[in-house]
Amino acid sequence: MASYAPTPNAPASAEQLRELLKNDVKAYNKGCFVAGFDVDGVLRGKYMSKDKFISAASSDGFGFCSVILTPSGWDIHDAVYSKELLISNRANGYRDLLASIDLSTYRRIPWDGNVPFFLVSFLDPDTKEPISVCPRGVLKNTVEAASRHGWQCFAGVEYEYFQFKAEKKFQNLDPLTPGMHGYSLLRTQLNNDYFNGLFDESEKFGVSLEGHHTETGPGVFETALAYTSALRMADNALLFKFLAKSLGMKYGIVPSFMAKPWGNLPGCSGHIHVSLRDAKGQNAFAVEGAELEAGRNGASYDELKYISQNAEWFLAGVLEALPDILPTLVPTINGYKRLVGGEAFWAPNAVTYGYDSRAASVRVISPPSVPPAATRFEVRVPGADMNAFFALSAIFASGLRGIEKKLKLPGPPMSQLTLEDRKNGKIQMLPASLETATARMMRPDSIAREVLGNAFVDHFGGTRENEVKLWNEAVTNWEVERYLELA
Repeated sequence: MASYAPTPNAPASAEQLRELLKNDVKAYNKGCFVAGFDVDGVLRGKYMSKDKFISAASSDGFGFCSVILTPSGWDIHDAVYSKELLISNRANGYRDLLASIDLSTYRRIPWDGNVPFFLVSFLDPDTKEPISVCPRGVLKNTVEAASRHGWQCFAGVEYEYFQFKAEKKFQNLDPLTPGMHGYSLLRTQLNNDYFNGLFDESEKFGVSLEGHHTETGPGVFETALAYTSALRMADNALLFKFLAKSLGMKYGIVPSFMAKPWGNLPGCSGHIHVSLRDAKGQNAFAVEGAELEAGRNGASYDELKYISQNAEWFLAGVLEALPDILPTLVPTINGYKRLVGGEAFWAPNAVTYGYDSRAASVRVISPPSVPPAATRFEVRVPGADMNAFFALSAIFASGLRGIEKKLKLPGPPMSQLTLEDRKNGKIQMLPASLETATARMMRPDSIAREVLGNAFVDHFGGTRENEVKLWNEAVTNWEVERYLELA
């Protein structure tokens, strides 16, 4: 059962690779870009000569410094983590990992001379197994586990992101366009070469889009990536960020996927849509025919008339795990400032689900809103700063656990969360900071350990503890302005 949707024209062998690259003879096009993703979802790579690349692709791979990936290596700003963990550390000299080239990810960079581009996964050089915190490896393990049970994982990602006029110090930021203009056809006429270029270059780059429009907020766009297999979706999601930032440079624009750039404006979401397909390729969350007409199919609550029993168990699994897997969905200090709840910003901060409700943490999308084949869940907690590999891994692993254990939903669906619900403890609130969320994830009995493994939780948790440490040591502008004169 296929777990990955290869890109068009992707070579399946070393022989096909040589044929594919035989005409790349220009000065710049005598090689390929190869890249992988670090723990924060940042693309890290290098340019390799054609001969070196083909040699590496024809073998197990090539050596890649482990410092870019692991918790005792570099963080998002190339500072060495303070916490020593097992994979890469001072004791082993930050040894090389094995970068395994995935030929199925072939594409060319259209805005950069059409140079060939391939993704890698990071393996242990001794065992040839995926490193516990390799983003592609973690998700690959999850989708392969699903495949062994007869499921195929499919997903979509929607990004909201600000566009700023390029500034060197990232202060007094100037948005690309003023005002709150969601779904505006006028705002797209401003800077339309850049706006249209995002869509056009994405298609050429093998990152297909379903929708692309302005969102509410000054200079905010929303882009929906085309639904596909989960591993391909995670690749596409992070490659879209690379594309947007690369294209932005050409126009003097900084697109930002930071979750909450401004305190008084809506944040930037990274909504994730998920579903399972069975061995026949049919949506396992859907009900059709007589079951759809009956409108129940064994669901626990009247509002959930149009999802299958497997879908209900999957949903229950996601909801039960949500507080424990939260750092995989919201991995930054800033991301928790986005989760304010309420109707104004639609950024849920509690364990809730709702039938076609944008106020819930998990929105159930099913008939009559969509055809049965489009039945899916939208997990609305992640911000645009998520690492899509870890987020999708945690969601699918939690949902599959729900199916395995046949978990029950925690209560009825909710279209909104009232103050009374919070006061009486009827609804479980999500951790309100990266510090508390990480501590919960790293508990010995955490569901995150059950679905993602101890090695991942210990290593990824170490990177989040480092983020918290740096934040606690930082002196912010808010502190200076509040205390410098009057304290």
